[in-house]
Amino acid sequence: MKIGLFIAIVLISGCFAGLIHGGLNLAIVEPYLDQAIAIENQSLFATGEEKDTPEFWVEYNSYRVWQKGGQILAGAILGTSIAALVGIVFLFTRNVLPNGNNVKKTLILSGLMWFSIFVIPFLKYPANPPTVGETETVVLRSILFLTFIAISGLGAVGFYQIYKRLQNRKILAFVGYAAFISAVFFIMPENPDEITAPMELVDGFRGASFVAVTVYWLTLGLILGGFIEKLQERLKLKS
Repeated sequence: MKIGLFIAIVLISGCFAGLIHGGLNLAIVEPYLDQAIAIENQSLFATGEEKDTPEFWVEYNSYRVWQKGGQILAGAILGTSIAALVGIVFLFTRNVLPNGNNVKKTLILSGLMWFSIFVIPFLKYPANPPTVGETETVVLRSILFLTFIAISGLGAVGFYQIYKRLQNRKILAFVGYAAFISAVFFIMPENPDEITAPMELVDGFRGASFVAVTVYWLTLGLILGGFIEKLQERLKLKS
């Protein structure tokens, strides 16, 4: 398969999966954001930082309409970006992934990446709605989250190299990664912000966010594998 064609397939797959993710975000995550922002607005009114006026609501509703409208586009852009990373990893690992068709291989790969760069960091630093977190700690929280993603992802790559070199005890690579990431999990600092929002809202937001991102990784694996499989079948027929 020509590399240019493969890149096109990867990016298109990521865009489609990202569109699905954006639509799902709009459907199941945005309602929690509306609730969280409503609490935040009431707090602004109570402290006098903002005034409950028609002008405020006109500006607010205009902003939220624009923000919600951008969910689909943002999902497509993010989905395409992540798919590019998945495509690179697939090129290097396709020969060592379990035997089977390309759909099976991309599903396994996306599942492994979902677990290492999303699930594990999410367990340590779960997503929070706007009412949770101080503006002064935004940079710190972002650094902690991205650092954990980098450590987990690079750790997975490192233990993958060990996995390739092991002969009869490949399970040791999985055990080693589990021990490594468990240690990192407990060493990394906790989220610096206290949760003051209703836990029902926070838990609902986290659950919806988890589902939306998980669906993205699942659909990316299915779409990318399906495209590669169909393309290879056509190339075989032509040859």
